[in-house]
Amino acid sequence: MRVRILLALGLLLASFLGSGEAAAQNRFNLVNSTGQTIERVYVSPSRISSWGPDVLGNAVLPPGQSVWIVPQLSDCVLDIKVIYQGGREEERRQVNACSLSRVVWGAAGGSGDPSFQFVNSSGVVVNELYVSLSTDQNWGRDRLGQGTLPPGASFPVSLPAGKVCTVDIRVVYADGRALERRRVETCSIRELNFR
Repeated sequence: MRVRILLALGLLLASFLGSGEAAAQNRFNLVNSTGQTIERVYVSPSRISSWGPDVLGNAVLPPGQSVWIVPQLSDCVLDIKVIYQGGREEERRQVNACSLSRVVWGAAGGSGDPSFQFVNSSGVVVNELYVSLSTDQNWGRDRLGQGTLPPGASFPVSLPAGKVCTVDIRVVYADGRALERRRVETCSIRELNFR
């Protein structure tokens, strides 16, 4: 009995430590640019032959939306499978998640997708980040939530594809200054260095 408890605690600790390591290197945004609802998503290391649980749980991923994926293991090379409403399946094998921040399902991230990687090139910590489509009437939520973005760090900004290609950006720095940029075209870029 004692051995089983110690083994279970060891596995739990390894799982906890492994997921922290994974969060530091292989997490990514899965973007649905297919025009169809994705009902299930499976992500597993390529070295493992089973898929494991559906990472969406009870949720679905509607067209134009994205979900933040944090794999349970720290492997960089992953296999990804999505199942659409109606049962059709698609897979991508040998995806190196440590070398990217987004995996776009569908239009391969081409024209019409205003999502991008925001890079803090200002030299000052960003306390708040607001990004909205230029056609929206308000800024929406602070995308950093309770976090901050240090100088040189980046943050994935996911926006609905196929609507408009211009965004409005508002940044509030740790020193209290706020800076806004309006109608920034982001469909043709992957990364925006904000100074």
